[in-house]
Amino acid sequence: MARSGKKQPMSLTPKQLRVLTFVRDFTRAHGYAPTMQEVADEFGISKVTVFEQLTALQKKGLLRRGRYRARSLQLSDQIKFPDERPTRLPLVGYIAAGQPIEAIEEREVLDLEELFLSPRETFVLRVRGDSMVDDQICDGDYVVVQKRETARNGETVVALLENGEATLKRFYRAADGVHLQPANPAYKPIKTKRVSIQGVVVGLIRKYKPVKG
Repeated sequence: MARSGKKQPMSLTPKQLRVLTFVRDFTRAHGYAPTMQEVADEFGISKVTVFEQLTALQKKGLLRRGRYRARSLQLSDQIKFPDERPTRLPLVGYIAAGQPIEAIEEREVLDLEELFLSPRETFVLRVRGDSMVDDQICDGDYVVVQKRETARNGETVVALLENGEATLKRFYRAADGVHLQPANPAYKPIKTKRVSIQGVVVGLIRKYKPVKG
């Protein structure tokens, strides 16, 4: 099978993806591939059905199988599994910020793409400056923005001013126009008649920097 250095997205049925994922997880856990019978037992299907699924996956170039060995299933190294996206991080339990509690490990995954899933387009901007620190938005943070042209009072928006500059502020509509309110008393509100809303902040991502001792 021809190989390229880049993993390719898969065109699979849900059943085929489950089979491939099981083969991957079984092989990682045991150090060898499952037999067709073990695949059949896992999904409660017949060996004939398993054979049909594996044959279809072979034709797609995603799986190799020896003819005379029971544990010969081998996945293509070009498979791009959905649960191996770099946006997915293991969620292993809960931790209290107040009184200590037991951290319980759970088999879950936090997917950043799903966390900020929206019917509208979203994008990310890196924050420069400290005008929103009282809203816990600090210099160097990343804000996740839902693309919108309108906003409600109190929402934090990406606003494009008449001079072409963009700013991150809380949006308020007033009798004299629009007030863009900072969350830092060192800065004055921006009052303007016209402003173009580029989007509304729906999330915040911060990379923790340990204090050097």
